[in-house]
Amino acid sequence: MKIGLLQLNPVAGDISGNAAQIRQAAWRAAKAGAALCVTSEMALTGCPPRDLLLMPAFVDKARDELARMAVALEHGPALLVGTVDRSGVSSKPLVNCAALAVNGVVGAIYPKNLLPAHGVFDEGRYFYPGSCPGLVTMRGLRIGVAIGEDAWNLEALAEEGVHAVVNLAASPFTLGAREERERLLADAAKKYGIPILCCNQTGGNDDLVFDGRSAVMDAKGRLVARAKGFEPDILVVDVNHLAQGAGPQKPQIAEDDFSEECEAWRALTLGVRDYAAKCGFTGALPGLSGGVDSALTAAIAAEALGPENVLGVLMPSPYSSRGSVDHSLELAGLLGIKTRTIVIDAIMAAFGQALAPAFAGKAPDVTEENIQSRIRGSLLMALSNKFGTLLLSTGNKSELAVGYCTIYGDMAGGLAVLSDVPKTLVYRLAEYANVRGPMRIPRTVIDKAPSAELRPNQLDADSLPPYEELDAILKLRLERRESVAQIAARGFDAKMVKRVCKLVKNAEFKRRQAAPGIKITDMAFGALWRMPVACRFDV
Repeated sequence: MKIGLLQLNPVAGDISGNAAQIRQAAWRAAKAGAALCVTSEMALTGCPPRDLLLMPAFVDKARDELARMAVALEHGPALLVGTVDRSGVSSKPLVNCAALAVNGVVGAIYPKNLLPAHGVFDEGRYFYPGSCPGLVTMRGLRIGVAIGEDAWNLEALAEEGVHAVVNLAASPFTLGAREERERLLADAAKKYGIPILCCNQTGGNDDLVFDGRSAVMDAKGRLVARAKGFEPDILVVDVNHLAQGAGPQKPQIAEDDFSEECEAWRALTLGVRDYAAKCGFTGALPGLSGGVDSALTAAIAAEALGPENVLGVLMPSPYSSRGSVDHSLELAGLLGIKTRTIVIDAIMAAFGQALAPAFAGKAPDVTEENIQSRIRGSLLMALSNKFGTLLLSTGNKSELAVGYCTIYGDMAGGLAVLSDVPKTLVYRLAEYANVRGPMRIPRTVIDKAPSAELRPNQLDADSLPPYEELDAILKLRLERRESVAQIAARGFDAKMVKRVCKLVKNAEFKRRQAAPGIKITDMAFGALWRMPVACRFDV
């Protein structure tokens, strides 16, 4: 018997559209011989559906669409589809489940047992846990059903004597996550002596990106099949062959590139593409400063949406170098994107005149610098509103961490493309953008000293330590939660560490108002970072 893993790109809340994707993929898998098709976790509702689950009409819609899908596949393959259903328990009225559609009807419902309350998911907020192993019997084979983390503990299914386990997963991408996911699957398969067929989703939903790469492990924990990365795919595997202890008759390992730069590039590109498409945008709008952050953002947008759908906006001020303008125009030419230039000298002068009476007797300081940035933010938002394009903010994770950004200025936007990309990785991705094809980012942009150009001769180094040092400190503080003393004990200057950690704390109010970003690391700002704004903890 062959099982088809339907690796799809669902949209949260688009239940009818997701059902259509599933039906079409199921028929394609059936043509390849699949008798049973399996989707990813919550593929029908889109994952994660978040608080849509609190709306009874949403759950009703999912139940109705599931019944229609079963009828549509009456003469097709059996289908295990990830969805939600009612639990019958008043305190937690829903279950995260797999539903079996066979012979035109919805049969058994298999609830998820282990509900994660870590990372980006908070399933205990919505779901009641199941308690029994899921089991499907088809053509003389006993197939276990495991949803998400249920696949790590297969003891109950092993006691049932299952021939294989299908795992409906929705595992978000982070750098290095594929290796860990496959290691856990391999360990479970080897421990229990059971082949595992894992179906993961792909695509971007809000801040999350899913890399797909549905995988099959044999009973010895060996990887015998893997679907494509970062795109929809269908993987059809002969489970009889696996149950007999052999691998697939033909290699089914999709070609892939697991270098960190390629992984990050593909995740960011997919995140931008799907965020724009699923939110109804056809074009994107990055501001171009001549710096590496805006250049990388524009390059990602051009690949994600097509260069014809990207407009780079130059907004030179009296402090902008001639090189910054020239470098931005050179970048646009290499990317093939359109540009528009709006000189802001007169606007800055008007602000200065309007505020002169209020600021009388006060020396110019960061206030005036921020006004310049906010002028640019207002102009970009005006263009975004007028033309219905998605404004992409260009700040990186290092800047967002220490508050080296202007709220309502360069932080303005609908999507913060690089908000989970440290500055050192920004440079590596800029180099990668040029290695993977014709040069896209001018050498002068990559090599120039970073500067916000908000005052004469300003450099980032005037306010921040070298980015190699800053990123190393931030990694220890943000990801490992180390104290000032612990970080300093690793050889960093204690005063610098204390200053950086204080900057991180003081910038919390800015991050609360930042545009959503694309998560690619284990600790992205947002759901994974829940610090108080009013805070006096400085250790």
